[in-house]
Amino acid sequence: MHQTRSQLTKKIPLRRKGTKYVVRTRSHLHSSVPVLIAVRDMLKLAHTAKEVKEMIKEKVLKLNGREIKDERESIKLFNVLHADKNYMLTFSDLGKFTLEETKSKERLAKVTGKKVLKGKKQQLNLHDGTNILSSEKVKVGDSVYLDLNNKIAKHVALEKGKECFVISGKYIGKKGKINSIENGFADVHLDDSSAKIEKGRLTVL
Repeated sequence: MHQTRSQLTKKIPLRRKGTKYVVRTRSHLHSSVPVLIAVRDMLKLAHTAKEVKEMIKEKVLKLNGREIKDERESIKLFNVLHADKNYMLTFSDLGKFTLEETKSKERLAKVTGKKVLKGKKQQLNLHDGTNILSSEKVKVGDSVYLDLNNKIAKHVALEKGKECFVISGKYIGKKGKINSIENGFADVHLDDSSAKIEKGRLTVL
């Protein structure tokens, strides 16, 4: 399935001029990058869609440790794409998606919700659509690092003194340190100034 170039989210660093239609992600339309655009246009590891499809057939592309089956698969924020190397999807300080080389195979995920299932099992809902079971004491707004089996390798609480990354709003793509948290807002030190930012717009690192 495709969409017109003008419908493409401005977060994806693709030229505004070119072919009328571009590939459309299978999910998270406004908050993800399709594999085709990531590999061909952002990493420039292929020249054509056909070459990307061939890479998929040869099983050289993986997303969060899992083989990619479709060039339209969605790469969400902080997901790890394996091509020639490992790359994490993040934001530049201009608010555009970018793929940064990473040595880690673990991926960062923000906890956006949780609920208790039968048997008192705790389900964590993550920002990229992943749901996992965990017995750890994790709060909504905290972050977790997941291994290739979607198991929690590390838990980071959203609290004073923690490093954070702004994922939406005016300061998207900026990193800072949390000075304090009150009434749903965090006072964050960014570069040489401070800003009040909603907790929902932050991910702790």
